[in-house]
Amino acid sequence: MAHTFEDLVNLEQAAVEAHACLNTPGVDYDQQWQAWRDASAAFQTAVTEHAEAEGTSRVEVEMAVKKAVRHAETAS
Repeated sequence: MAHTFEDLVNLEQAAVEAHACLNTPGVDYDQQWQAWRDASAAFQTAVTEHAEAEGTSRVEVEMAVKKAVRHAETAS
């Protein structure tokens, strides 16, 4: 299944949010680490599928998504 750019942005946002929770007091570290790992793996798989479906560079797709997520305020 090919993912849209918006899908990729949502998956990366989920991975970033899961990573941010790693140092949250009261959160089970091992469980949160696994959630981050799973979210990151889902993002990476979706990026690969998207790049293959679009015939584009996987690296370029990943960089564009990460820029959109991490620098959303400057992307507008």
